[in-house]
Amino acid sequence: MAGIFKRQAPKILTIVLLAQAAVFYSFSRGEHIPSAKPLSNFEIPSTLWAPVRELTIDEETRQVLNADDTLWRAYQNRETGDVLSLFVAYFASQRTGKTPHSPKNCLPGAGWAPSEAGIIKISQPNEPVPITVNRYVVSRDENQSVVLYWYQGHGRVIASEYEAKIYTVLDSLRYKRSDTSLIRVVQGVRDGNTQRATDDAVSFVKAFFQPLREYLPG
Repeated sequence: MAGIFKRQAPKILTIVLLAQAAVFYSFSRGEHIPSAKPLSNFEIPSTLWAPVRELTIDEETRQVLNADDTLWRAYQNRETGDVLSLFVAYFASQRTGKTPHSPKNCLPGAGWAPSEAGIIKISQPNEPVPITVNRYVVSRDENQSVVLYWYQGHGRVIASEYEAKIYTVLDSLRYKRSDTSLIRVVQGVRDGNTQRATDDAVSFVKAFFQPLREYLPG
């Protein structure tokens, strides 16, 4: 079954993209653009994770990304001293060619080679169902990192790029909205211990997930 899906995936994506283009054209004058808080004001009410610096997106990358708002910030675990990064790209609309760039395509382009790929579930306080996110282990030279990322919008967390595209079409039809966000966490690996890096990244996600919801339209 998995093999069949892989063979059919390009065809499915093509159909979805054509449907998306048709929907965007049909509703180009009637789209609802939700309001969103500036990501620069985002804070994590945590005693464990402390912001240490704002990271800078170079102008060329910013133009390629073409997001309406971004956050790229380094945080430090006060107990272990480990530093990781949080990246958020918010797109108020995808109808003018703006769309998130998948980290699984961008990371290899930046010289990072994936050695592990899969999904993990992360439970959240007061939430009945855990969120499902992508987990990658990537390497460049002697450096190794664990990357967690997902797409978020309209109260959903989506790991699959294909599923995210499908929901974009459906929500454009139902709500005349195409806003979405890409969230990515990168944690460096020490001494080859990818499990420790993953545990740190998961702990961080649990700390910022609920506060971040206040900055992304539901």
